[in-house]
Amino acid sequence: MSVVLYTTVGCHLCEQARELVGMVDPSLVLTLVDVAEDDDLLARYGERIPVLMCDGRELAWPFGLLDVQQFLAG
Repeated sequence: MSVVLYTTVGCHLCEQARELVGMVDPSLVLTLVDVAEDDDLLARYGERIPVLMCDGRELAWPFGLLDVQQFLAG
């Protein structure tokens, strides 16, 4: 399973999102994408980060442990 986390440097909510994903599936490797490095991504996700993306589905903040479990279960 390929899961992307849209994030940026210094985002404490993004750190919380990474921790939640790690609690749900410690073996899952997240691909981190810094939205600040791409104008299109910044426009799309800048005010919504952290955002998880998997198989074309998005989970935008705010989310909790149960939300992440359901999201990763597909």
